[in-house]
Amino acid sequence: MSNAARIVVVTGGAVGIGRATALAFGELGDFVYVLDIDEEKGSEVAALIEKSRFVLCDVTSPTEIGDAMATVAEESGRIDVLVNNAGGFPVQRNLEDTGFDEWRQIVDLNLTSVFLTTQAGLPLLRQSEAGRIINLGSLAGQLTTYRTAPAYAAAKAGVHGLTRVMASELAEDGITVNALAPSAVLTERIEKLRDAAERQATAETIPLGRYQSPDEVASWVLFLASAEAGFMTGQTVSVNGGRFMT
Repeated sequence: MSNAARIVVVTGGAVGIGRATALAFGELGDFVYVLDIDEEKGSEVAALIEKSRFVLCDVTSPTEIGDAMATVAEESGRIDVLVNNAGGFPVQRNLEDTGFDEWRQIVDLNLTSVFLTTQAGLPLLRQSEAGRIINLGSLAGQLTTYRTAPAYAAAKAGVHGLTRVMASELAEDGITVNALAPSAVLTERIEKLRDAAERQATAETIPLGRYQSPDEVASWVLFLASAEAGFMTGQTVSVNGGRFMT
């Protein structure tokens, strides 16, 4: 493995934003670990990257995360960029109809996974000369009028808060921690979750008048991982087509 290549870990790297992000880092010549529970699609992504490895991992499981980080430690010895991307929710429900088990599953996937993965990866991030952590938040965690699953909104708001805490604690290690808050991203999950009429209605609420692509989100991940963003930490970057302005 070339010393010039960064070691990048992308959770939820099999589809959507994670897939686009893994491929984007691969195009830069970095070594990319694709972590996901979908072995078939995750392996397909890794196969498209010259320097890559797929690691089967449920990021809500401390044991599986520990095993994945042990693999990275044995093979690479460090992590330069950790992208906590895994997340989402399966069904749009209101507060009253959200069961406890579903609440817990969504919070674990979107928020607890960020805590667990970062905690397990810290010893390896500290081996980097310029460690970077990028957490995928969401407009749902910022805007109260954005209709979404309650557990998802709560979890993503938690990601934004956790990002600030992590940035404060890890600054002394030279590790930056930032979050992205995309709005409507046209992923496979969204295409399954919302029909064409619902997607059009959402697009009409965005000043730029369209969904953004996973590649557009990935380009922001690349920036936050870059040397140019080296003095930026503890921030949530809103990339939402003007739907939420501060």
